Amino acid sequence: MTGRLEGKVAIITGAGCVGPGWGNGRAAAVLFAREGARVLAVDKNSDSMDETLERARAEGGTIVPFACDVTDTAQVAAMVAACRDAFGRVDILVNNVGGSAPGGPVELSEEQWERQIDFNLGSVFLACKHVLPVMEAQGGGAIVNTASTSGIRWTGAAQVGYASAKAGVIQFSRVTAVQYAKRNIRVNTVVPGQMHTPMVEARLAGQRAGGDVDALLKTRLARIPLGFMGDGRDTAAAALFLASDEARFVTGTEIVVDGGMSARCD
Repeated sequence: MTGRLEGKVAIITGAGCVGPGWGNGRAAAVLFAREGARVLAVDKNSDSMDETLERARAEGGTIVPFACDVTDTAQVAAMVAACRDAFGRVDILVNNVGGSAPGGPVELSEEQWERQIDFNLGSVFLACKHVLPVMEAQGGGAIVNTASTSGIRWTGAAQVGYASAKAGVIQFSRVTAVQYAKRNIRVNTVVPGQMHTPMVEARLAGQRAGGDVDALLKTRLARIPLGFMGDGRDTAAAALFLASDEARFVTGTEIVVDGGMSARCD
């Protein structure tokens, strides 16, 4: 199928990437543009979106970059205003900002804890806070939030701030979905597992494997029943379905994209 988002306007946060390849946000921005959406691609670091813009435009997609710290309410309000100025409306919001810090309750500092909650969950709250009134005034919309399997089970490392925040994203989505269902606004969550994205090599390897990327990838791969790791394109495909009219009767739920990892009992 093609043109699944024809005529729609989408804000996608975290649309940049720490390196070349398919991060979740980059993949969503490119795929949504390919499927006909006009996309406001958002990231705190404008330079990180260069590849995103090139890939989307190479396929004839309409995509506009916007620099924004999504933990700052004034900047988020400006982001929504910029989308309306550029395209006239906001039909889809994909919240894709996040990142983990290692440590349990003892190891993680209070400052790191607050930052993890603010970054991974507070960003979702602020984006929804400013987008929901716009969608309600238009008569509807679709929101897709990105969580993590860390929010539903132990995934191999103590990262209590990240896990708590991502669990919060799932429940935030459910509660908001029920509240706004009668206003024709659907809210769902994509729950990615251990994807092979540029962030794995750029950040996580240093945190957990002493910089040994191959060792980290081998450990992560061993947890996945399907025997291979997905990447940002798999997360984006799930988000595309939830954002499209094909999911018109789907709200308040999650799609787990993890190769079967969270279904294991060990």
